[in-house]
Amino acid sequence: MTSSHTDCHFCLQSLRGRKYALREENAYCVPCYDSLYANPCEECKQPIECNSKDLAYKGRHWHEGCFRCAKCSRSLVEKPFAAKDEVLLCTECYSDEYSSKCFHCQKTIMPGSRKMEFKGSSWHESCFICQYCRQPLGTKPLITKDNENYCVPCFEKQFAHHCYSCKKVITSGGVTYHDQPWHKECFVCAGCKTQLSGQRFISKDEYPYCVDCFSRFYAKKCAACKKPITALGGAKYMSFEERQWHGECFNCAKCSVSLVGQEFLTRRDDILCHECGSA
Repeated sequence: MTSSHTDCHFCLQSLRGRKYALREENAYCVPCYDSLYANPCEECKQPIECNSKDLAYKGRHWHEGCFRCAKCSRSLVEKPFAAKDEVLLCTECYSDEYSSKCFHCQKTIMPGSRKMEFKGSSWHESCFICQYCRQPLGTKPLITKDNENYCVPCFEKQFAHHCYSCKKVITSGGVTYHDQPWHKECFVCAGCKTQLSGQRFISKDEYPYCVDCFSRFYAKKCAACKKPITALGGAKYMSFEERQWHGECFNCAKCSVSLVGQEFLTRRDDILCHECGSA
C-alpha cells in the first residue's frame, strides 16, 4: 500500500482522483495529512495546511500572510528582519526601537552596519572622523575637545601648547609661569635644576628659583641673625639705611623689646628702644 499510493495511509480511503501528500514515502489524503502533520501558525494559531506555504524560523512556523512585522504589520516575506524577545520586526522598526543613534548625526545605526564605540557612545564609521582633517579615526589614538574628536597630529597643531623650555608639545597637565606653558618636568629651579611643580619658589628676572637658591644668590641678609630675608608668605621685614631685619629680629639691642611700629634710636650699628637709647 505504501508504494502504490492508491489509498490514504491513515484513513485507508481511496486517493483516486483526489489530492494527496507524501510523507516518508507514505501517501495521505489532505484532511489526514493536515490533522496529523500541519504546523500551527505562530500568529493565528491555525494549522498551516499542506496547500499553504509554511514559513519557518528557528523552529517556529507562520502562514505566508501571517509572517509580518509585529509593529508595522508589513510583510516580512523575502525581506530582511530581526528578532527581539521572539518578536519579529522589520529592520526599520527594529532600528527605531533598539538600534543605537550616532552621537554625531543622531541618525540610527542600522543593524548589520559597522559602528564605532567610544566613551559609551556610538558613531557611524563614516561619522567617526577627525574634526579638523576629516579623515577616519578608526582605532587611531585620538583626543576629545568640546565633544569633538581629533587625531593627535591635528589636535597638537590646533590646540596643544608648546613648552616654553623644551618647545615640545604639552599633551596633559603642565605648569603656567609668566603666562607661558611648561612641562612639569621642565619647570625647574634656574639654579639647582630641582623641579618646582607644587613647590614654593621665587621669581627673579623672569626665572624661577627654589627658596634655597634664591636665598643663596639674591636674598638680603638680616642685620641681626645674618640669615636670608625671603619675605615668603608675606612675612614682614624692616629696612633702615640699607640694612634689613626680619620682623621678629627687629629688636632693641639692649633690652630685646620689639621695635616693629615703635620709635627707635641708633648707636653705631645697634638699634635701641627710646628708653635704652636715652639712658
